[in-house]
Amino acid sequence: MDIAELTALLTPEGLRLLDEIGPLDNTDDAARAVSRLRAAGHSPDLVAGVVGQARLRVRAAAKFGPFAERMLFTRAGLEQATRLPIAARHAGRFRAAGIERVADLGCGIGGDALGLAGLGIRVHAVDADEVTAAIAAYNLAPFGDAATVAHARAEEMDLTGMDAVWLDPARRTAGHTETRQVASGEWSPSLDWVFALLGRTPGGVKLGPGFDRALIPDDVEAQWISADGSTIELVLWAGALARDGVRRAALVVRGDDAWELTAPDDSPDVDSRELGPFVHEPDGAVIRARLIGEVARALDAGMLSTGIAYLTSDAALTSPFVSTFRVREQLPVDTKKLAQALRARGIGTLEIKKRGVDVDPAVLRKKLSLRGDEAATLIVTRVGSKRLALLADRV
Repeated sequence: MDIAELTALLTPEGLRLLDEIGPLDNTDDAARAVSRLRAAGHSPDLVAGVVGQARLRVRAAAKFGPFAERMLFTRAGLEQATRLPIAARHAGRFRAAGIERVADLGCGIGGDALGLAGLGIRVHAVDADEVTAAIAAYNLAPFGDAATVAHARAEEMDLTGMDAVWLDPARRTAGHTETRQVASGEWSPSLDWVFALLGRTPGGVKLGPGFDRALIPDDVEAQWISADGSTIELVLWAGALARDGVRRAALVVRGDDAWELTAPDDSPDVDSRELGPFVHEPDGAVIRARLIGEVARALDAGMLSTGIAYLTSDAALTSPFVSTFRVREQLPVDTKKLAQALRARGIGTLEIKKRGVDVDPAVLRKKLSLRGDEAATLIVTRVGSKRLALLADRV
């Protein structure tokens, strides 16, 4: 979306058309909508803006639920936006700390600002991109003066009267559609500026889950977050937003439920042990936070192999921080023999998981030529230099 399309869309006529057209689930629906609107005499900018938004609202439902039906987006902004349930959890941290006014420095389309405003926290947001700032202002308009947006760079915002800051540095090239990641030295605002600000102001900064751990300051709380099985972000909390004695945290969110594991530092791994009846795969947030040892000790489990994030145990225990599998048997690693074994067991539906081996699950699945009515999980990994193929069932 460019400024001409946004200008055409942000009119009574444009917003009325957007509401009337409803969701557009596929390319054919979008093409028919374009033809219909152009035949009715609407301008190309208005048609592009309306149809583009109708399609984005369908995609946005996964992050914003029913709220997506009354929001505006850019494609890049939607991809980078915080899911609303996660934004609400961020906001809960601010509210628990007694924060009343937050500066959102790099607000994007306003996902985190919506979470803050929704909990009654006053938000003053800025974004360096004019179109994105205008869209954020539209999305936050229901909150009136309690949530304001300005087109400005984060470094230019006057923080007088602010209790805390929230930052989401731009980690991709500028644009509203196709963007690419850039090196940390090119982020906007820069990491040096962000960390200097957090050194004197309470707040949090949202980063990618693969952020270089060597760059994490010693005086912040690092919280990795996964949602419905995907590790989505790392948040560094500083000042009053960081919890006493917590420097590493893994927050696991599934639907409306959440569990958190915390520690004062990285947790040492446990020793490896022989394969037992159960194999556990730690959640991605636990792996990123280096808290596998904490989970292993709770499950009375050992590492299946040093340096590989699989645990094994004898006890029929599990936890929200792992996916647990009951091992049926070991199978041949050789692809032809493995395929024969799976067909002999009538397995036609197979989940393939792998760690520590150079295996492409999609390629392997094709070679296995699965047939049958049974379902199972195949875990392909290694113990030392020896490859291992385990047929298992999810617990």
